[in-house]
Amino acid sequence: VLEKSVVSELKDLNLEKAVFKTDFEKGKDSEKGFDKVTFLISMNPGQPLRELSKVASGGELSRLMLGLKTVFASLQGTELVIFDEIDTGISGYAADKVGTQLKRVSRNRQVICVTHLAQIAAMADNHLLIEKEERSGRTFTEVSPLEPEERINEIARIMSGSEITENLYNSAKELLDRSNKNDNL
Repeated sequence: VLEKSVVSELKDLNLEKAVFKTDFEKGKDSEKGFDKVTFLISMNPGQPLRELSKVASGGELSRLMLGLKTVFASLQGTELVIFDEIDTGISGYAADKVGTQLKRVSRNRQVICVTHLAQIAAMADNHLLIEKEERSGRTFTEVSPLEPEERINEIARIMSGSEITENLYNSAKELLDRSNKNDNL
């Protein structure tokens, strides 16, 4: 069940040809458990199954972790899933797929996602701005909910990293509008 479920999730994350297997070895009882479980994966056709840690790129690993956490959350009935920078090593089309998948996961459970990609931020139902500030030699973190206009500006800032031009503002607004059309995922 796990293997089929993970492969199904990976197909939705632009890894259509990935093969995922689990390898179980009987071991001696220890503080780490009894069995040794190894995840084996082939991300591309023609590549042999190898240990996950020796195969995946950053972007592939991010998408695989999203797939695994989605499957585990579903199997375990988890009500809250936290993704901290699940967007590492991805952009463009893959980022759109990850955002869509996160939106789909959020239909059945609470999802908190820390992201630096506009495509993923635009898919959120609620957008919080996280800022760090140093005061008197200590670092403080502030979290603020964004109103619709602030959200457009923040997504434009994520896209540009500097001055928000009219074109960037309009692109951010379009990204949010497009994401809102996908609310029925």
